Amino acid sequence: MKDEGAVVQDFCVAAVQMISGNSVAANLAQAYRLLQQAAAGGAQLVLLPENFAHLSDRGSAVAAEPFAGTGEASAERHPIQWALQRWAAELDIWLVAGAVPLAERADGAPVPGGRTRSASLVYDNHGELRARYDKIHLFDVEVADAAGSYRESASIEPGDDPCTLDIPWATLGLSICFDLRFPELYRQLALAGAEVLLVPAAFTYVTGQAHWLTLLRARAVENGCFVVAANQGGEHSPKRRTWGHSVIIDPWGEILAEAGEGEAVLVAKLSADKLATVRRNMPLLDMRRL
Repeated sequence: MKDEGAVVQDFCVAAVQMISGNSVAANLAQAYRLLQQAAAGGAQLVLLPENFAHLSDRGSAVAAEPFAGTGEASAERHPIQWALQRWAAELDIWLVAGAVPLAERADGAPVPGGRTRSASLVYDNHGELRARYDKIHLFDVEVADAAGSYRESASIEPGDDPCTLDIPWATLGLSICFDLRFPELYRQLALAGAEVLLVPAAFTYVTGQAHWLTLLRARAVENGCFVVAANQGGEHSPKRRTWGHSVIIDPWGEILAEAGEGEAVLVAKLSADKLATVRRNMPLLDMRRL
């Protein structure tokens, strides 16, 4: 883990697991309470799950707000982003908002067709926006659960660009939920310098039980990266149940912390020495031939 190329001290991360519903106010209250726990536990970087501010069968468009950008968010026009700015500064944490429904693209242009962008927003410990990543891969699948099928593309416009970000301790690689099934994205992030891969999610109970941990450990091992994954974890409605089991994994694939279902706050220290050792002993990124 690095700061302008220099290995620095270890740092603590937290993955927050929630059971969000259709009330933005109630979800924000739940998120703030859990963020306080994470900060009290020593976390310097905290990851919230996908759809932390709104999760319902009606989709996230009903909670979409304009993009505040790097300016000061308004409590009236940008209630979610306003809360995120305040929390990061108040709690003195780098805060990664798993996915926020935004009505505008990064350049401020409205998303056409009544759709939104699902964006992961990164705030520093002063409440300044440092990065935005728009979800690239959308969940259009058939699942053997009460919902039966999911069509995110009906309400969400996909993003186009992978995103990495240097923070004081490491380089982050950003992703969201269904991205996890596309290893080429994470290889691009690793080649761009990512050392910590972030996976906020709302993995369904059925798909999570089958594939969640397998995919996360694979992304860690094949790229020699830490993986921090914050999932939704419980019953959201009669048609929506998520798997939970948020987890923090080291570059050797070892689990540093893991939740079950329900609310949870996982805190773990990421070791710069462990990262360096794994990458030195098995330099996969340098050994590629294709």
